[in-house]
Amino acid sequence: MVAKVSTPRARDLRRQMTDAETLMWSHLRNRGLGGAKFNRQVPIAGYFADFACIDSKLVVELDGGQHADRAKADDARTKTLEAAGYRVLRFWNNEALSNIEGVLESILREIKKTK
Repeated sequence: MVAKVSTPRARDLRRQMTDAETLMWSHLRNRGLGGAKFNRQVPIAGYFADFACIDSKLVVELDGGQHADRAKADDARTKTLEAAGYRVLRFWNNEALSNIEGVLESILREIKKTK
């Protein structure tokens, strides 16, 4: 269940998506990848996951350049999401922008592991 207090923050995050997130969402929305239902900016375990497929227990995170300096924080975030039962895939924004097909193939492989 999503806490009501997190709803306004999630809405703000959805309105302020990066170019990479916008591109990724164009492929994930409306069950566009392998029929899997993804949501964006999903509150999980105190964090907002960029994209989450609840049925497959899969989180997809897109990281910009600022994450290079936040490796410890990102590692803690990943561990928390994994402790909540999710598998976490991380991609750099530039990877999503320059190789979206490769990124989508990686995500699809993870989705198929749960079917």
